[in-house]
Amino acid sequence: MKIAVLTSSRADYGIYLPLLKQLKESPDYTLEIIAFGTHLSKYHGYTIDHIKADGFENIYEISSLLTNDDETSISTGYGLTALKFADFWRNHHFDWVFCLGDRYEMSAAVQAGIPYGVNFAHIHGGETTLGAIDNIYRHQISLASKKHFPATEVFAKRIEELIGSAANIFSVGSLSIDELDEIPIPEESDFREKYQIKEEFALLTFHPETVSPQKNVEYATEMLNGLKEISKEILLVITMPNADTFGTIYRDALFKLKDSEAERVILIENFGKLNYFAAMRYCKLLIGNTSSGIIEAASFHKYVLNVGDRQKGRAQSNNIINVPFSAIEMVKAFLLASGKEDFKGDNIYHRSGTVNLILNNLNT
Repeated sequence: MKIAVLTSSRADYGIYLPLLKQLKESPDYTLEIIAFGTHLSKYHGYTIDHIKADGFENIYEISSLLTNDDETSISTGYGLTALKFADFWRNHHFDWVFCLGDRYEMSAAVQAGIPYGVNFAHIHGGETTLGAIDNIYRHQISLASKKHFPATEVFAKRIEELIGSAANIFSVGSLSIDELDEIPIPEESDFREKYQIKEEFALLTFHPETVSPQKNVEYATEMLNGLKEISKEILLVITMPNADTFGTIYRDALFKLKDSEAERVILIENFGKLNYFAAMRYCKLLIGNTSSGIIEAASFHKYVLNVGDRQKGRAQSNNIINVPFSAIEMVKAFLLASGKEDFKGDNIYHRSGTVNLILNNLNT
């Protein structure tokens, strides 16, 4: 069976990895990877090199990302991606094409495949993120897909309501935490030495709230002021934002934070999956508004300060502490969370054997 996997960023590639490895190793499948979006951006770390370094071959590279991140650039980038993929789908055919999540680039690639009857299989559909326009893109991808692999039964029900049918929807858990105990996460001493992290630290990732772009300057200012205060209490290890509308506003704020609190802030463009999981395992807690805080952190027994509305509507485990984009409230929540022991509850996104559940149902 000839399988393609669409990957547009470091984030979805890290989630895909357990599936990619099994597809690569199985004689039943021929795997081809279609890399686009920020993978081909030197500004975002040129993460296509990570895919190649992991030993994957048969990689198509489709460049369509624009440098700017205002509304016009995002819309133009969407159109350019669709144009590039119109040519691609005309000339390439697969039994199934995996797509994941909710990025605008992913949506554009999928929409271009509709006239060609491409068999899309969507992972992580049915979720809700009311603070991001990704919510719309995710549902567009679901409507264009022929099989669906949501993380929970709640999300499966939402897809059923969206497409008007319960057929070909399979609740499988989250790929990103499949076989978590078996992957080679670096030892703490090696991780700390590599990134020169010599004390207790918090792990942070902030993205813009694309539903309300006019609010992003205000939010980034509150974030900056809150983190200045929190950095007095704990070292901040910060992964940089992805390519979202007005993401540069947050990048600029984080660079200002680094300039003013140089000894208390470490900025990382891209950890890669294993080192990011290491950071999650060895940190005190997480702060920000990234999906990894919602989906993965509970499996590492970490509390999360989920800031703002970007992830609003997404199902949460009991490790999440929701806080608005307010410097005062962020500091209060940090002081509360930092006094807690490790989280002992369950992760609602965990289900054993996610990769096998996907592949077994793909073949039905």
